[in-house]
Amino acid sequence: MRRKSWVTLTLCLMIGFFAMPVLAQEHGGEAGAGSYEHWSWLTAGFAMAIGSAFCGLGQGKAIAAACEGIARNPAAAGAIRITMIIGLALIESLALYVLVVIFAKV
Repeated sequence: MRRKSWVTLTLCLMIGFFAMPVLAQEHGGEAGAGSYEHWSWLTAGFAMAIGSAFCGLGQGKAIAAACEGIARNPAAAGAIRITMIIGLALIESLALYVLVVIFAKV
């Protein structure tokens, strides 16, 4: 098998392994209503971590590109700076939307 196949297989097994406790039924008593509550905080934390990580990577790349553009053409620094700030605000709004969705679901 190629490396890509092994990575895909490993990811599928890991997802299945971590999903099994969530999908397991409770024994006795009333199952259903509160059975997933303790998992929702864990998944919310992972969602925020992933969302924040990719927002941070996007912001870093945007700032690096803006600095490079200003270094190449100092006369366009004002326009590049304004465009960068608008872009950073849009990227940061993604992290805030993730936070809002997490607290709406949990």
